[in-house]
Amino acid sequence: MIAVVSYGVCNVGSILNMLRKINVAATAVSTPAEIEKAQKIILPGVGAFDNGVTALASLGLIEPVQRRVIRDRVPILGICLGMQLLGRSSEEGVLDGLGLIDGKCVKFRTDGVPALKVPHMGWNTIASKKQSPLWNNLGERARFYFVHSYHLACAEATDVLATTRYGTEFASMVQRGNVYGAQFHPEKSHRYGMTLLGNFAGI
Repeated sequence: MIAVVSYGVCNVGSILNMLRKINVAATAVSTPAEIEKAQKIILPGVGAFDNGVTALASLGLIEPVQRRVIRDRVPILGICLGMQLLGRSSEEGVLDGLGLIDGKCVKFRTDGVPALKVPHMGWNTIASKKQSPLWNNLGERARFYFVHSYHLACAEATDVLATTRYGTEFASMVQRGNVYGAQFHPEKSHRYGMTLLGNFAGI
């Protein structure tokens, strides 16, 4: 069973519907006890970094998620803000992230690119940087839907799973062991998103 963390800053329904379409068992969770039972965790999210951290903390979920991922090696997939929360901090706020990926979220810089609009919104491609089970059956033409103004800058290049170009090249997917992140929205990315979520379910 995949536990989709419901903490008030995400559309859990869209992710559950997508998982249902590919016959993957999943449920929304919002308590430490439910996190303790999770076989895999999806951490979605939209909005501001500090709001996400505060929402997780208000439900007492930060330490249980960290413990399950670090101690018990439970796979976690962060989506959009959820991927950013995997890092240590963000330019957008002052609170600490989960610290599961060594990196800091930074805002897109538009200097020298007059046509570049922030947020980065719409369909874009990803380029693989290393092998991962998340890549199974995606192919080189995979496209995903993005909506974000900040992106995670990894301290270690080996944590970057895929990159995307929008004015500059940024990490659009990350992986460190059992910790995975996708800056885009697989639940809005049609067949490519279904494939990626199916791959995560199969890990």
